[in-house]
Amino acid sequence: SHKNQTRNPSLARNYKSEYKNYQGQPKQIHNRSMRNQARRAEEKVVGSLPSSTDVDHRKPLIKGGSNRLSNLRPRSASSNRSFARTKTARMK
Repeated sequence: SHKNQTRNPSLARNYKSEYKNYQGQPKQIHNRSMRNQARRAEEKVVGSLPSSTDVDHRKPLIKGGSNRLSNLRPRSASSNRSFARTKTARMK
């Protein structure tokens, strides 16, 4: 948990390293840009969304989905960021 990370420095996240090795990669920067574009497009139609709400792609971008309004829907962050799992906890 978060409390354990602040007490034990060896468990603390290295954000600089995470950015360098993952979040700062061109593909991830592009993906983040696409998510931001989707949120702006949805907010033009429905108005400002609370920060606890994500814009979900009905068909994920990685599977050929688009940022068209017909493919977007507002969902709670918790439901949008959880994935269906099998009995053995693998992603479906």
